[in-house]
Amino acid sequence: MASKKFKPSAKSTLPFKTGNKERRQKLHITRKKALDNTRRDERFRRRREEDKDPSLREERLRQNIPLTLESKRVWDDMDGDIGDGLGVSVDVERLKRQKLAEDVQENGEDHHISDEEQPDSEDDRDSMIDSPSDSDSNASTSIPATRSPKNRTARAASPTPSTINSINLNTTLTSSALADRFPTLFPTTPPPVPKTLITTSLHSTLHHQASLLTTLFPHSVYIPRSRNRHNSRSYSIREIASFAHNRNYTALVVLKEDQKKPTGITIVHLPSGPTFTFSISNWVEGKKIPGHGRPTEHTPELILNNFRTPLGHLTAHLFRSLFPAQPEFAGRQVVTLHNQRDYIFLRRHRYVFREKKGGERNVVGPDGKDVGGVEGIRAGLQELGPRFTLKPRRIDKGVQSGRGQEWEWKGKMDKQRTKFQL
Repeated sequence: MASKKFKPSAKSTLPFKTGNKERRQKLHITRKKALDNTRRDERFRRRREEDKDPSLREERLRQNIPLTLESKRVWDDMDGDIGDGLGVSVDVERLKRQKLAEDVQENGEDHHISDEEQPDSEDDRDSMIDSPSDSDSNASTSIPATRSPKNRTARAASPTPSTINSINLNTTLTSSALADRFPTLFPTTPPPVPKTLITTSLHSTLHHQASLLTTLFPHSVYIPRSRNRHNSRSYSIREIASFAHNRNYTALVVLKEDQKKPTGITIVHLPSGPTFTFSISNWVEGKKIPGHGRPTEHTPELILNNFRTPLGHLTAHLFRSLFPAQPEFAGRQVVTLHNQRDYIFLRRHRYVFREKKGGERNVVGPDGKDVGGVEGIRAGLQELGPRFTLKPRRIDKGVQSGRGQEWEWKGKMDKQRTKFQL
């Protein structure tokens, strides 16, 4: 309740203006106290009403959704073939669901026509709203993968769905033009074991940071790139890419620096590109992370999250090509690449499953309920490092050869803040 000693007047909330500085300060304090007391009275009044009727609190919490850039995200309205889709903000998963719904609807119409040909006493019944037995049989014949057991817990829709299950050798999720344009990133056969060559820009001092990348990318080797008295020639990116391809390397990573700090990274997919350029920010080594662990040489698991557009799928396929398809689960290491607002956050953790302690809660699902079957199990994470943030800047055609080369996509081409590229 509001204080009884201070009773603000009706004019105390008006924006008074005066030339006297001391009076202007007093008016500001009085107006602020009046607003605070008014809001406090409103909160107590709303609490009393919600205690009497809990449905009011549920309705208020349901409508109290903060407005963020992620919630205001807009998509390009495109139907049919989207071409390569590199400069188009289209949700590939949404297009897949629409196509699946259209196929189901067509199958339902065909089934409805076949039912009309046969004598049936219930002609007015819709084929999509049939009896339970018929609906079960239709579901088993048309989309058997979507049928789930009855005892499975219902999962709420995630605001940032993961694409780890959709990024596979199947290119139907993206347009055929994108797969034809980058056939090496969308192979139809199992790719070879990745082997990465890591180097730096000319006269770089980031030898320690480049060595840390060799622990992040499996089967990687770091070779310094510098010109000295023994070697007076500086090799270009194209020459280094040719050298790496002749030695069965599948990717070339070039770390860039500014003021002795990592500022960018270039990834060349061998042998013929494309070349991806990213900027780096918030670089933190593993030893500077509180409670960090030491990484091992085991092949980590890879999680690619929230890559939704064709450009996002292309970027996810690039990072997928840097890691072997079969991880070593004995190491319990996982590398996460999470995209949010066109920023890719890279983290590496080690996980462990342990018994739940007395004061800890059970594992809760997206619906807020306890997950059955894991009541006494908890999962712990230990970050290994390094951690940094990537932002895509451009995609060049082929192997980078300097300025003026042909590019596939460049950043900052769309000035709308609510439209994202990944």
